[in-house]
Amino acid sequence: MRTGPIRILELRSVRGTGGGPEKTILHGAARTNPTRFAVTVCYIRDQRDTVFALGDLAARLDVDYVEIPERHSFDPGIWPALRQIVRSHQIDIVHGHDYKTDLLALLLARTERVTPLATAHGWTGHSQRERLLYYPADRWLLARFPRVIAVSEEIRQTLIRAGGKPARITTVLNGINPAQFARTPGAGNGVRAELGIPADAFVIGSVGRLEPQKRFDLLIEAFDAVRTMRPGLRLLIAGDGSQRTHLAELVKCRGLESICFLAAHRTDVVEVLHALDLFVQSSDYEGTPNAVLEAMAVETPVVATMAGGTGQLIDDGIHGLLVPAGRPELLADAIEAAIADPVAAADRARAARTRIETDLSFETRMRRVEQICEELLDSSSQSRPATAVA
Repeated sequence: MRTGPIRILELRSVRGTGGGPEKTILHGAARTNPTRFAVTVCYIRDQRDTVFALGDLAARLDVDYVEIPERHSFDPGIWPALRQIVRSHQIDIVHGHDYKTDLLALLLARTERVTPLATAHGWTGHSQRERLLYYPADRWLLARFPRVIAVSEEIRQTLIRAGGKPARITTVLNGINPAQFARTPGAGNGVRAELGIPADAFVIGSVGRLEPQKRFDLLIEAFDAVRTMRPGLRLLIAGDGSQRTHLAELVKCRGLESICFLAAHRTDVVEVLHALDLFVQSSDYEGTPNAVLEAMAVETPVVATMAGGTGQLIDDGIHGLLVPAGRPELLADAIEAAIADPVAAADRARAARTRIETDLSFETRMRRVEQICEELLDSSSQSRPATAVA
């Protein structure tokens, strides 16, 4: 019988600054009950990536963190390094978080005495190789895991259609720490002053990776439509990514350079959200969007598309305003409605904060994930063979 904590290896491969999954993984590791779980976070890092800095966040959170450098995406040298970590840390569960680490988790389960687990955060890449090869292969792999955590019901249904057994796939929405994200009067003043945004301007905007699925082009289009009725309106988009040049050109083409601010990737997300009077999500696709959770937590009113798990976070008209994805004219209408009735917007923001403190708190999510890990290890112990493959 087990006498010590369950030892979990959180395994992830990502380039650049990462995204929402990084917050979930690292903050989850920091907040796990140490008497029941010993968590090690391992990132496979491409040596050519000069932007990667997740080790700094792990250090601030005091997380047990290791990196495995790779020379390229198919570097066989990562395999002995992974096996060494599993053995030296006496890992029980290897938890994959993307198509590469999902495969590695299954392979480790065949060679080491570990149990595989995966969280499906979604499939947001747009390259042909990802869409036609990696993502279908990942969904096929996930159907063979003993347990999978889906961050939205939409993702869960996608996995079931790909052959996954419903009993093995559990929807667990992302959560957030209400204490870390809370409204503080004046917290956004510094951001506005730094970017040259007037203190009395009404600012709408968003935070996220500048990638195609976020459809910031539609947000710019909707903003352009609303600002004709509200000349004092400003737009702030904070983030970086492959669409940065395209979005800058779009802003210039529409003559919005003086009132549209494309800030780079920022670590002061709480302050940025405070600088906004209205948070707008314009995405075509999402898992469970952390940026929406964060806006809800700091009581910034929200307008969002019904992409992915967003509709599970927000009840339309209660916690925010929802519109169909891909409809900039409806997005503009919702933005105008939120601006026109600030009292109703504030009521929705308060209701959103209450939802964060209860159903969508990080503690609620972590307790559910911990329960899944315990169930997984119990069932695995009953069926595991006496020896692992050498």
